Amino acid sequence: MSLSLSARLRRRVAMRLWPPAFEPPAPAPPPAWATYVGDGLATAHNSDFLADERFQRAYAAGKATGSWWDYEIHWRAYVVCWAARRGLSLSGDYVECGVFRGGYSRMLADYADLGARPDKKLYLIDTYCGVPKHHISPGHEPMLETLYPDSHADVVATFADLPNAVVVRGEIPDVLPEVRPESVCYLSIDLNCVEPSISAVEHFWPLMSTGAALVLDDYGFTVFRDQKVAFDAWAARHGVDILTLPTGQGLLIKPPAGTGSDLSHS
Repeated sequence: MSLSLSARLRRRVAMRLWPPAFEPPAPAPPPAWATYVGDGLATAHNSDFLADERFQRAYAAGKATGSWWDYEIHWRAYVVCWAARRGLSLSGDYVECGVFRGGYSRMLADYADLGARPDKKLYLIDTYCGVPKHHISPGHEPMLETLYPDSHADVVATFADLPNAVVVRGEIPDVLPEVRPESVCYLSIDLNCVEPSISAVEHFWPLMSTGAALVLDDYGFTVFRDQKVAFDAWAARHGVDILTLPTGQGLLIKPPAGTGSDLSHS
């Protein structure tokens, strides 16, 4: 014990005398072949969206909400922006299930310029105080129970300048009867748990316009494997296939009526 204590004491003294030796090493520079490295993804392929000023402004607005902590998630964010812009040419409203501080929503609203489209609402559905304990999968408790502090006031303030934003506070599926747009042109599900996610997609899928994008934020992450299993089973029942993206997301485009199950509507 005395030797162990002495070693710890020597380490503490050394850290004070020469702190650079104990600082974490600087991150390695990206390899020369890479056009993008980050968020679990590295590629040598075209990444020119990173230089697009419209995307840069929208991404900065989303990041400023604090939704992504210190992470950089450019490619994931671009998938959201791509899907949001696609929705402009379709009938219906935008729906996000799982909002936290509103990073994705603020970004897509700016990228798609929803302020100039009062005909399209943006529904923001969340408890705004984290994942309900009774929905957390076994083993995920340490990760999720304290991850999301109350963010309702922050989100209300973030979208105060967007009259067509509708902040819906409550637990899915309980609040779903309150959200019944005539049609949906974009749907994002980022709820970090299985049962509310499936309830959300069951509720909104029949309302989605043909060609509308469904973005599943957690679909490809190994830590949320239970969600992928559940969404795959749901997709099989509806005769559709979800595309796994290297960003960790899942992507599904609503097919024309009659090409999937009889629950598909345009």
